[in-house]
Amino acid sequence: MESKNINLERTALIKGDLKFTNFGQIIKSTLFKKLVRTFIDELTVKKSYLLQTLEPFKNGKGEFNETAFIDFVYLLNINSLDEIIQSGYFDIQFTYEEYSQLFLGFLEGFYNYWRSIQRFMIKTDEYSPDENTKRSKAYSLASNNDAFKKMVLDLYRNIHFNVTGKSVSIYRQLPSGAQVAFLTDKFEFDRGVKSKNDSLYKVPYVWEAIFEPPVIFYTQSSKRDGIFPVKDKRILQKFYLDCDEWFAIPVKVGRLLSIVYVQKEFLALGAGLFNLFEMATPEEFTKQKPDAVVFFGLDGALFEDDEKLGFVAKEDDVYYGLLPDTAEIDYFGYMKKMMLTLHNVIQIEKKAMPVHGAFAKIRVGGRKSANIMLIGDSGAGKSETLEAINKLPKELACDFDILIDDMGSLHFNKEGELMAVGTEIGAFVRLDDLQPGYAYSTMDRSIFMNPNIVNARVIVPQMAYEEISRSTRVDFVFYINNYEEISESAPAIELFNDLDQAYAVFSEGKRMAKGTTGEVGITTTYFANPFGAVQLKDEHEKIAKKTFKKMQETGVQIGMIRTQLGIPGYEQNGPFQAAQALIQFIDMLNKSE
Repeated sequence: MESKNINLERTALIKGDLKFTNFGQIIKSTLFKKLVRTFIDELTVKKSYLLQTLEPFKNGKGEFNETAFIDFVYLLNINSLDEIIQSGYFDIQFTYEEYSQLFLGFLEGFYNYWRSIQRFMIKTDEYSPDENTKRSKAYSLASNNDAFKKMVLDLYRNIHFNVTGKSVSIYRQLPSGAQVAFLTDKFEFDRGVKSKNDSLYKVPYVWEAIFEPPVIFYTQSSKRDGIFPVKDKRILQKFYLDCDEWFAIPVKVGRLLSIVYVQKEFLALGAGLFNLFEMATPEEFTKQKPDAVVFFGLDGALFEDDEKLGFVAKEDDVYYGLLPDTAEIDYFGYMKKMMLTLHNVIQIEKKAMPVHGAFAKIRVGGRKSANIMLIGDSGAGKSETLEAINKLPKELACDFDILIDDMGSLHFNKEGELMAVGTEIGAFVRLDDLQPGYAYSTMDRSIFMNPNIVNARVIVPQMAYEEISRSTRVDFVFYINNYEEISESAPAIELFNDLDQAYAVFSEGKRMAKGTTGEVGITTTYFANPFGAVQLKDEHEKIAKKTFKKMQETGVQIGMIRTQLGIPGYEQNGPFQAAQALIQFIDMLNKSE
């Protein structure tokens, strides 16, 4: 399969500027014809018996007459199948009983196929800074999608009735419209903001998004692997973005402004960004030069052998992340990984220490809170340990605010205090590692990725941008150990007395891989951070050693928490025990004051 067509059968773009008032707008559309052709291609590959449905629409040479079939569908929305057969207008050599069963199978298969693909409604509408105008435009787009959804349902039901002659007893209002709708516009940019590639400013920029939950996407890959090499080369003038094929999504990764250019077949990954990062406004991205830019879905010919998963390059003071249009990286983990790699490379350049971890303000018994930084690689149990606090007995009166879910940076303020700044307003987490029912309790605002397979994920918005982008004092820094079982010699929480020992544990980055990446078994990653720290190890090492030394000097305690998450049988109870120990640890601190 050609790489440029890898998602042809999985992505549909619906015109959001149309007022859907008659069925002909759907049946006679270019999109409907493309979907019919693609569905027939799939039936052909499967050698399905449903291909017999098309026999009446083939000429003497056996060639399928698409126009005649579309006319037949249009008439079937109005007339019964029996009437159409009796008219003789189409050469249907089946009895009504035979053809009704055939076409009913084709109809159900096509309808389920439509509902299984990624569906986006796009409306080009002039951006207005006026809040009431923006709200009005969003309501209009939502109304268009509601009308489209109703028309699709009504079309299906009309044809179903005209084929069977029977109405159904139970009506299910299945999601049949666009899963996500975008308002886009093309903007004028200040001269100092623009790069040397003019095509970047001719593509539509998304300035508003509307989701129709439950939003479920199925991607061609479900794991990430490798690291993005940092290359010293100029790349901006080696490609051109077709304004009909690409969309720009402006977001804020912590305090950094990032622009993500997404090829339309990867829009599902672009949509996931809205649950993970704060959206940047036109007032920001048209007047401020971006710190980082991502291109997802470029021609694979642009990439060298060691760049097949993507790479990073710097040009004219801006960091760029480039990813190819291959099935192998059609996974949101690659989108997120590139965004955070760029963030971390920039932080290292600024002499701040990027951390792959979770950070929370935890309160116990309504007394003084503790700000806890948990550092560890994917699957170590950072988020799972914090979520397990919600399962503890209510009489403990413990609660927490997540300030960093996965990636942030550490620096010291003028007063010498260790401070943390986050990147994401949401979380991209494994369904299997969440407490039972949690993901479904947030279904109305979550985006589900591949919920039917291993490493199923959900993107959940959790935090306010004002909170994650603010510098917050750090009281304790713990390494998350998911591979050692708790025992007398290996307690759930252990504080390091020796700085060199602590540094060795953190820098080794050991964990038991849980299948969230391409690794299995015990693995090590420098500082548990494959997002930039590995690529710029020498520069990171200087910053990390200086940071750890100053942590010791300023009284920031360094330790380790054993979550046991990588040990079979401890997937739920391991983080729960870690959460219990953490709450007891904080409670003892309060009692000792």
